[in-house]
Amino acid sequence: MEKELVSREGIPFEAIPAAGVHGVGWRALPGNLWQLGRGYWQARRLLRRFQPQVMFFTGGFVAVPVALAGRLPGRGYARPRNLLYVPDIEPGLALRTLARFADRIALTVERSRAYFLSHRSLVVTGYPTRAGLDAWKVEEARSVFELHPDLPTLLVLGGSKGARSINRALFGVLEALLSEMQVVHISGKLDWGEVETVRASLPSALRQRYKAYPYLHAEIGAAMRVADLAIARAGASTLGELPLFGLPAILVPYPYAWRYQQVNAQYLADSGAAEIVQDAALPSSLLPTVRRLLGDPERLRKMRAAMLALAKPTAAQTLAEQILSLAGSSTR
Repeated sequence: MEKELVSREGIPFEAIPAAGVHGVGWRALPGNLWQLGRGYWQARRLLRRFQPQVMFFTGGFVAVPVALAGRLPGRGYARPRNLLYVPDIEPGLALRTLARFADRIALTVERSRAYFLSHRSLVVTGYPTRAGLDAWKVEEARSVFELHPDLPTLLVLGGSKGARSINRALFGVLEALLSEMQVVHISGKLDWGEVETVRASLPSALRQRYKAYPYLHAEIGAAMRVADLAIARAGASTLGELPLFGLPAILVPYPYAWRYQQVNAQYLADSGAAEIVQDAALPSSLLPTVRRLLGDPERLRKMRAAMLALAKPTAAQTLAEQILSLAGSSTR
């Protein structure tokens, strides 16, 4: 996914071998360690060719061999400075490992300081969002999806690949929802065939209210601008994108990714900006929860204000300034 997105922006992309070790069975562990070793030597070659002054890490096991290669330079390149950015509130194993090599650590929220108490250089930047993401006017955004101005709009986010349990729960109550509102559904690519089948089976009057897409690029900002309520997982991007638009949300943490999404969702819920529905309860809870929230304008107003209060729209600029600051303090 990253390769497609980076290449779309015209930025050179190079991949290196890597594999995870946390939670991996003993049969797979030797092979994964071998992949990490290969990644380390390839990273050394890349660093020798590229000669970076600063390396910017956001976690993931692929970053570990690169960080090691930068920390233990050989002939042909000097040690670059390292900026580590922590997208989720709770850092994973890779991020905790990378923190040992970081000259500075940037955090999405203040609450994450508790995981790095021994580190000497911490800065809270917020979660970076794309330039222009929030530039849409409501009328313009509504016209993109041909939405009716007098109906509430529910945005269902399945992610780039898809959140099957969210998609399937939506399908189970879709006609009931569409009788009361319009739905913008970003399903992800994996379930797109099923989406097309469900859409074709809808009565024609309701089909006009169902706006489904496998993925949105620039138009995702329009979808968030026009929505009254969102249903989404609780990945790190929800900490930046939902606050940017002040978009109230029903968050469904992915249950098979340690507890990172649960911690993110709890942070937004504790702030009064979101409600949490656990994945297993979604089929029975989706419809009544949506109805309750959209039927309570005062509750939505408070959630919107609480979400907007968490926004840090200059996060990307702040991170760029941190990178430039480290480059300026380079020994080269």
